Amino acid sequence: MSGTIFHVAFPNMGIEFTVNRVAIQVGSFCIYWYGILIGCGFLLALLFAVKSLKRYKIDGDGFFNCVLAGLIAGIVGARAFFVLFKWDYYAAHPEEIMAIHNGGLAIYGGIIGALTAGCIVARFCHVQIPALLDIVGMGFLIGQGIGRWGNFVNQEAFGTATDLPWGMTSENVAAEMGEGVLVHPCFLYESLWCLLGFGVLYLLSRKWYRFPGQMFLLYMIWYGTERMFVEGLRTDSLYTPLFGLRVSQVISAVIVLVGAVLLVLGLKKAGRGKPAAAEGLSAGTPEEAETTGEEEAAVPKKPEEASSEKEEPSGPEESEAG
Repeated sequence: MSGTIFHVAFPNMGIEFTVNRVAIQVGSFCIYWYGILIGCGFLLALLFAVKSLKRYKIDGDGFFNCVLAGLIAGIVGARAFFVLFKWDYYAAHPEEIMAIHNGGLAIYGGIIGALTAGCIVARFCHVQIPALLDIVGMGFLIGQGIGRWGNFVNQEAFGTATDLPWGMTSENVAAEMGEGVLVHPCFLYESLWCLLGFGVLYLLSRKWYRFPGQMFLLYMIWYGTERMFVEGLRTDSLYTPLFGLRVSQVISAVIVLVGAVLLVLGLKKAGRGKPAAAEGLSAGTPEEAETTGEEEAAVPKKPEEASSEKEEPSGPEESEAG
């Protein structure tokens, strides 16, 4: 980072303002907007998840155990992933390995770490993993949609040069791309895509929920598709040691393919994706799919139906009478 204050401009739109990376400073102690924004994204995702627990029939205590493990492993995984693919730099500057307030958290490392730890704990706490992943997938979209604004405050994760009306510049952009060059605000693309994705998946979870795990597979497809394209615009991508491929593009292609295949198989198993209403359900929601049978059992029977059931003896009774 070249400093804590940036002069950000969108010249073609006539917008210009100053951004301070530091939100609160007491002496030499600083709290950065980067951390605050990521924290806000996490808290909003957590609130959504807590409100969804009853609907997905997940035990609250077990869920919070998964969250705690996932949070710790997610932070460690995000930083470790970034450091691993930038090892040439961090081997020479080991004192910066823990400086996460300067940025440098790889989202896929965080997702892998959080999911791995969370699912392991879920097994021990007897939490249904597919249903848990449905909540987590939608929560990820909330967290990512808000957290990406931390990249904006740090003026990082921007893209290549563009002449589009929303092209952006700042001191960091000028230092890397040259004076007067406008770049893609990649943080904005991903933020809007993730927030839109949350809205889409939430509506689908209310109207077209066919099997546990479906929403997470849709998250994989939704986010992976966007990341494949936006990653190609960025100038700070991590690359594989072999072939020089962008790490995030490779991972995105894999999760989109895997997610699409599993989604098709899941829908086929659940009835080839027919609307829930076709099976007598008022809506395709998790709790309704499980309670429909109970509601039908609770409907009182007509007197003649009850009497006919009484008069008809069971198999064993007939054999004894004969």
